[in-house]
Amino acid sequence: MASVASAGAAAAPGPAGAAGDVGPDADDAAAFLSAAALTAFRLNGQFLEVAEELARPAGLTAAWWQVLGAVLAEPLPVAGVARVMGMTRQGVQRIADLLVERGLAEYRPNPAHRRAKLLQPTAAGRDAIALITPGHRRFAGRLVARLGEAEARECLRALRLLSSALDDLSP
Repeated sequence: MASVASAGAAAAPGPAGAAGDVGPDADDAAAFLSAAALTAFRLNGQFLEVAEELARPAGLTAAWWQVLGAVLAEPLPVAGVARVMGMTRQGVQRIADLLVERGLAEYRPNPAHRRAKLLQPTAAGRDAIALITPGHRRFAGRLVARLGEAEARECLRALRLLSSALDDLSP
């Protein structure tokens, strides 16, 4: 792996040079984990910044867009949204209640669970998401053009692989 840890080299533990190529050495593995985490934290911040800019014209925040987006295809209970989006149940509950209060989403009865109501977007919520779509498509096009289609697919593959490995190994 060519210099996979270079993005987090300054914060990575281990001897000098351990943040370069990642091998079987424990220091190399620790450097990889540190660099991957720091890169993911930076990437998360970058995605949130872009999402805030894209969502603002629709009167949404990135978090509101995230929760609404999770229930566009099908209504989900708050715990289901939290699982899909990697958020806390309490955080999703707070956002869901705000969306309902503002008429962007509604709770429906859940035939599978009496107390865990399903969250779904209202027409106003879907309209708000529709306002984001053109800007989202433009930015996505710019990003894929910058990376190239093959590299964009490889980035997504690598992110999914890392996420799956973390799911499998979570402490």
